[in-house]
Amino acid sequence: MDTTVPTIRFDQNGECNFCEMHDVMEARYPLDERGKAELDRLVADIKKAGEGKKYDVICGTSGGRDSTWTLLLACKTLGLRPLAVHFDNGWNSAIAVSNVHNACEILDIDLETYVADWDEFRDIQHAFLKASTPDVEVPTDVAIHTVMHKLAVKEGVKYIFNGHSFRTEGIAPKDWTYMDGRYIRDVQETFGTVPIKDFQNFNLWDYLKFHFIHRVKVVPILNYFPYDKRVVDKKIQAELGWRNYGGHHHESTYTKFIQSYLLPRKFHVDKRRTENSAMIRSGYMTREEALDGVKDIYPYDPTLIGYVAEKFNLTVDQFNELVDRPVKSFRDYKSYYPLIRLMKLPIDIASRLGIIPRLLYLKFLG
Repeated sequence: MDTTVPTIRFDQNGECNFCEMHDVMEARYPLDERGKAELDRLVADIKKAGEGKKYDVICGTSGGRDSTWTLLLACKTLGLRPLAVHFDNGWNSAIAVSNVHNACEILDIDLETYVADWDEFRDIQHAFLKASTPDVEVPTDVAIHTVMHKLAVKEGVKYIFNGHSFRTEGIAPKDWTYMDGRYIRDVQETFGTVPIKDFQNFNLWDYLKFHFIHRVKVVPILNYFPYDKRVVDKKIQAELGWRNYGGHHHESTYTKFIQSYLLPRKFHVDKRRTENSAMIRSGYMTREEALDGVKDIYPYDPTLIGYVAEKFNLTVDQFNELVDRPVKSFRDYKSYYPLIRLMKLPIDIASRLGIIPRLLYLKFLG
């Protein structure tokens, strides 16, 4: 991580705020007896909440490494009964679809697939390209989050497993990835051509409703485990027939285009920096290996440009004109961020009391 990240800052010892956040997460999820004891208590609570119900937990699955590993841990290691949930936004790779079905069949778990309205969803994605911010894949992230919460309420499930690990993926700077429902709505109203109707948005009321009324908890389950990707790959390949699709989050062709082409070339955002930094701190990579891994610009498949343009019903020239628009930020649009800033003190207090994760304060207000 370096000064290409707008919100980075260094203390008197030359240590950056992202290392501070990593330290907070390591303290919160220690890989020792304390962490094991907390995990045991958590699993006991999940099983108790699932008594008399068909499922214990909701797990999102994309066919990627993280979500496939989450399913394997939930079933085989923790002895839980998950409902796997897949969000189909129209960009799935064939390998990802195969990975999803193989995992669910081998583990003998139910799969619920939510298929987005393609015309509406494509229009929202198109609007984000016009908005010219790095958050072009945020609609997908928000929609799967909403779908899982709604299914949790429908099935009476109190827990959702999040397949993100800070030890391998790091902590995304808010200027690289920012999401909230008001932001999505404003971008769509500004640049979209159809009103939001079926899109699964997640606004402030949804957060309050699911968190405080329905008491649904999102658990970053991978944080409780060591996560050496080489070891994980071998396990999910051997046990679930998982196949690699060539790069982190490349299970979706659109995400592959975003991470390999759009972000590094338009926004100078290379997510290998956050990932490699996390793996240095977690002991899975040396600093020299990490630097060597980002010395060249992210490689990409040139045929992706034509493929993505065609999916948006655009010529390559029209698409390139869209990509070449001046760079903007989420701050250029309406969002909940001003409210978050206004609530800085109570959010700080709530995070210190453990009511909300401390990381949220450090990332957005620290």
